Amino acid sequence: MKKTLVLTLLVGMGFAFTTALRLYREDEPVPIPPSPQRSGDAGKGYTYLTTGDYIKSGIPYNYFFLGFPKDLNNYLHRDSLNAVVSHEYTAVKAANGEIVVAPNCLECHAQLFDNKLYVGLGNTFIDFTDRKKLNPRGAAMAENLLLKSDPHKYDAAAPFLRAMKVISGALYTEVRGVNAADRLADLLVAHRDPQTLRWSNQPVIDVSGTVVPTDTPPWWLLKKKHAMFYNGFGRGDFGRFLMASNLLTVSDSSEAREVDSHFNDVLAYIYSIEPPKYPHAVDAPLAKKGGVLFVQYCSKCHGHYGAGGDYPNLLIPASIIRTDSLLYKSNYQSPQFIDWFNKSWFAQGDHPARLESFDGYIAPPLDGIWVTAPYLHNGSVPTLEGVLNSKERPIYWSRDFDHPQYDYDHVGWKYTREDSARGTTVYNTTLPGYGNYGHTFGDRLSPQERKAVIEYLKTL
Repeated sequence: MKKTLVLTLLVGMGFAFTTALRLYREDEPVPIPPSPQRSGDAGKGYTYLTTGDYIKSGIPYNYFFLGFPKDLNNYLHRDSLNAVVSHEYTAVKAANGEIVVAPNCLECHAQLFDNKLYVGLGNTFIDFTDRKKLNPRGAAMAENLLLKSDPHKYDAAAPFLRAMKVISGALYTEVRGVNAADRLADLLVAHRDPQTLRWSNQPVIDVSGTVVPTDTPPWWLLKKKHAMFYNGFGRGDFGRFLMASNLLTVSDSSEAREVDSHFNDVLAYIYSIEPPKYPHAVDAPLAKKGGVLFVQYCSKCHGHYGAGGDYPNLLIPASIIRTDSLLYKSNYQSPQFIDWFNKSWFAQGDHPARLESFDGYIAPPLDGIWVTAPYLHNGSVPTLEGVLNSKERPIYWSRDFDHPQYDYDHVGWKYTREDSARGTTVYNTTLPGYGNYGHTFGDRLSPQERKAVIEYLKTL
């Protein structure tokens, strides 16, 4: 009643209705309306995802193995040239017929867990801190070598190397395990004409500010969501966002249309992915108690699960969630990126996409949450115990990236509390964008109740 009165007074005083509505909703979750999505063939989508040429330039095949060893695991069961290429890369035919090895989507969207590759699980071992690997001079040296030794291979690699010289030196994160996808998106469009998508040697938009760290969300959640990304600003056709990695080497919009014609199938495959089941015994009576508590305290934002379940697709304002604000604020600090996208080829045609900013984050579905540590949108909390008890969250913490171990009791990575930040393997929550504060809703639970909710979450 009081909020309605405030809204009426604001309108009566001459405020624009949209401004009044935004003020009214500052402390209320905002539902996201659904967007129509294209249908497709999941089998074809998997094949295109793992063997397709959506990135059509890369390192010439023979040269690739000078820097990367042959991978005999063949987790994807690929044949021919790809049988010895790691799952994060794909051997494809460049425009001039030369075979090159290009990065693929699984570099970020697949992870080894207990010696099994889970496609769709975000890669939390990725390393954007390696200054040697992400050095633009390396791309320039490779370019010079190929230009002198094999011009035909150089032509095949040129679009990839050109882009790497621009983006590789600007993707650094402060700690290992987080993703620089938002900065990558900025950089990929910065040298592209928004309509033709052709390369421009001079940047068409300015890219500045801090690199925002994110934790890569699992793909299997997408089937429930009405908008993409943690801040829910990816609206319209999801395939258009999924294919955006093509901007790394795309020649023009005609090539983009050809790639786009496959991403309805890729989306169908992503929709087919199911989260892995918790692999150990669950205390069923305790989980049942946790389910009751979950409905009482968590379901309003995160939905109901099981038969007849539902997911509300709510954007949670910053004033409620209170988690690190750098990610959603970066939308407003980089309006040129949103303007580029919303006027670009991606926002046109019979299945367009668009970006809509919001001061806050989506309350995500929680299917398979047990396997998706670390938690929060920036991966700042190592376990579910910490998500539900903010007092237990370490300020500095580290985990073993070489021999990772999972904590199936507290649910998350086994970690070590550190006294201070050092190097790039210690997560430093005092840095901008890396904060572990907010989402304190679980603090109201008793230790016994919290244990019950965690047991229930193992069943999702």
